This record gives sequence, C-alpha cells and structure tokens, in this order.
Amino acid sequence: MKTEKNKSMNEILILLAIGLVAGYMSGLVGIGGGLVIVPVLVYVLDYTQHKAQGTTLFMFLFPIGILGVMQYYKAGNVDWKAAAFISATFIIGNLLGSKTALSMDQATIKKVFGAIIILLGIKMIFWK
Repeated sequence: MKTEKNKSMNEILILLAIGLVAGYMSGLVGIGGGLVIVPVLVYVLDYTQHKAQGTTLFMFLFPIGILGVMQYYKAGNVDWKAAAFISATFIIGNLLGSKTALSMDQATIKKVFGAIIILLGIKMIFWK
C-alpha cells in the first residue's frame, strides 16, 4: 500500500514540475504545452500520445497564461487585435486538429508530432 502511495506522490511531483517548467518556458519563449508537457507525459509518465495531448488541451481551458500576458502587456508587447483574430480561428483549428489526431493511430501521431518539432527547430535555427 505504501508503494502505491509513493508512486502517486511521485507522479504528483512530476506533474507539478512539468507545470513549472512549461510555465517558465511559456513565459520565456512562448512555448510550453506541446513542446514540454506532451513529451514528458508520454515518455516519463507513460501516457498515450492522445491522452497527453488531451490532458494538455484541458490545461489550456483555464486562464493559465494571464500573469505572463500581464507582464508582456506592461512592457508593451501584446497585440490585442492580432491575438483576438488568432484566438477566433484557433478554436476552429483546435477542433479540426483534435478530430484528425484522434482518427490516427499512436505510432503515426507520434511521428507527426516529432516531425513538426524537428521542422520548426530547423527553421528557427537556420532561417531569420
């Protein structure tokens, strides 16, 4: 019984650490959910790719970014108009993307996720 309790406590500590690192990365460079949380849930906590993505999307339902946004706003670095337009279409894209992801098998969605991360990384390193 004690082992199960320790396992649960370890998982809670890992989840708290994931949130802290992802929140820091989000505030630092605008990433966190997909690039930090999903891989840790999959490879450290053995979530399926679908469960990791769904869990991360649930996290975004709450106003987790408000404190970071306030700091950027105070520094004059928030374009409200652009954010409103992006948010409006993000909702539709999110719906379509989640339906597509759920229709794919685990191996395929992991490959798609990995390929996107690699391509974005290459672009950011080698192009202006």
